Formats: sequence, structure tokens, C-alpha cells
Amino acid sequence: MRTSPLRILITGASRGIGREIAIQLLDAGHSVAITARNLIDLKAVVAGRSNKTLTIVADSTDPDSGESTIKEINANWGGLDVLIINAGDGAAAPIEKTTNEIWENSIALNLTAPFQYIRATVPLMKAAKFGRIIVIASTAGLEGEPNVCAYTAAKHGVIGLVRSAAAELEKYGITVNAVCPSYVDTPMTQRSLQAAASRTGKDFDEVKSLLLAKLPGGRLLTPQEVAQVAISFIDQPEKNGLAQIVKGD
Repeated sequence: MRTSPLRILITGASRGIGREIAIQLLDAGHSVAITARNLIDLKAVVAGRSNKTLTIVADSTDPDSGESTIKEINANWGGLDVLIINAGDGAAAPIEKTTNEIWENSIALNLTAPFQYIRATVPLMKAAKFGRIIVIASTAGLEGEPNVCAYTAAKHGVIGLVRSAAAELEKYGITVNAVCPSYVDTPMTQRSLQAAASRTGKDFDEVKSLLLAKLPGGRLLTPQEVAQVAISFIDQPEKNGLAQIVKGD
């Protein structure tokens, strides 16, 4: 483990899980760079902090986002120790109503963007002979989920990316792992529940109750719980190529 503070990048850090990861790492005294599409939201995450911070407005679906973000961090900090890929989203729809746009957007954000960020980061970590790459995936990347075929396919793909990168990069002192939470109390989950209510004609609260009844502990995970699991990989070099499930039991 390297001496604190580590230089850390978190994508999709303006809300939900990414925001909580950033807050916990800032509280621990690390240097934290965060990206999202809204500068005001990013600035709110780091407001009042004495840590070294960078707020970078970036759309992860932009093919140049990974390379340009890593270049900016390297120019400011001379390297990157930890990459946490959190940016992700998904639209719910039955297969026959999953448009090309829904499919392509999901693959771009949940699979292609992680690959591009990892590709841009690896040379810095190889040179340092140290690195931690952590991808926030989903249990949808390990099992089938109805009405989210595009999201599920993308998350299955990113688990494959994690396992391949882990096998390739371990000899350079770089570990690559994925965190696979079930349903988390985030804006994305709320949107999914609203879509299910519209699709089925059921009341929102009824749809939510049906979901909760199927979850371990009968509740949604909190962003704090998922953040703690993600951060734990930083201090565990023996863990590599894992897709760790997070459930609320």
C-alpha cells in the first residue's frame, strides 16, 4: 500500500454512489479528482475541503473523455494511483421496445467508457508499478434481469473487461476489481421504479414494495454501503479480478 494521500479519480461523482465514494476518500485525506457533466454539482462535493482536488466536467460517453481527463490529472499531479469508474446508467424497457438508441447509449456509458478510461490510465500505473482500478458494476452483470437487456448486457461486458484486465495487469502491481451491488437507493433506481409503474399501470409505491420484498433484508442498499466496499479494494492487493456482490442482508 502506498503512503497517503493517494491520487484518486472517480467518474460520475456528482451524486449517488460516486459522490459518497468521493466524500469518504476526501475524509480520509486523499487527493481526489472527480468528473461528471455538471460543474456546480461537482463543486458542491469538494466545497470547503483542504485536500488537493480537481473538478473536471466530462461526459463519459464522449470518446475523448478518458484520454483528456487522465491527461489533465497527470499534468496536475504527475500520475494517478486509483481509478474508480462509477459513471453509469440504464433505461428500462422490454426487449421489443429497446431501441437502438437505448442499446447504444447503455453500451457507450457502461462498457465502452470504462474501457477507454482504463486504457488511458494503464500507462501511468505501469510506469509507477502500482495501481488500483475499481469498477462499480451491478448484480445485473452476473445474472439476468428482465426489462433491462441493454444495461444487463453492458454490465456483463464490463465484468469481462475487469477480469481480462486483472489477469493482464497483475504483474505490474495493478489490481482490477468490480463491485456488484443489487438495487441501491439512487436516482437511477427511482427512475427504474417509475418506468416499471408506467409500464405495468401499478402505483409507484406498490412497484417499490414488490421490489423490496425480493431483496435481501427487504431494503435498498445505501450509497454509503457500496462506497465502503469499493474503497476496501484499495488496501487489499491480494484481491484481483473479483466481482464482489453487495447485498443488504
